[in-house]
Amino acid sequence: MRLLAALDLRLLRLLRTRGHTPPVEAAVLRLAQAGENGLLWQLIALGGAVLGGRWRRPGFFRAMKIVLAALVVNTVVKQTVRRARPVLEEELPALTPVLSGRSYPSAHSSTSFAGARALAAAGLPAPPLYAVAVAMALSRPYLGVHYPSDIAAGAILGDAIGRFMTP
Repeated sequence: MRLLAALDLRLLRLLRTRGHTPPVEAAVLRLAQAGENGLLWQLIALGGAVLGGRWRRPGFFRAMKIVLAALVVNTVVKQTVRRARPVLEEELPALTPVLSGRSYPSAHSSTSFAGARALAAAGLPAPPLYAVAVAMALSRPYLGVHYPSDIAAGAILGDAIGRFMTP
C-alpha cells in the first residue's frame, strides 16, 4: 500500500511541476472551470437535444441524466471515503479553489467519463469526447487538487455508471 501511495504522490508531483507556463495554466484552468459539476457535458448534451433532431433527443436527455447520476454517486462515495485533497509543499500550492476538501474520487473525472460514454451512445463521435474527458481528468492533478488515483477512480466510476445506464 505504501508503494502505491508513493507512486501516487510521485505522479502528482510530476503533473504539478511539468508543462506549467502561464498560457497552458490559463487554458487548463478554463477547462477545469467548464467541468465543474459536469457543466460542460450537460451543455453538450443540451446542445445535442436542441440541434440533434427529434429522433436523437432522447439519447441526449439520457446523457444529461447519466452525468447527473455520476455527480450524485461520486458525491456519495466522496463523503463516504473522506480522503483529503493533496497538499504539496508551500512552493506548490493548488492553482484553483475547490468546492470540497474531499478528493476521492474526482467528480470532474467521473462526470467526464460518464458524459463521454453517454454522448457517444447518443451518436456523437467517441474519440473527441474521450480526448476531452482525459484532458479534464488530467487537469485535476495538473492543478494540484487531486491525486492521480482520484482521477483513475473517477474515470472508472463514471464509465461504469455510463455503461450501466446506457441501453
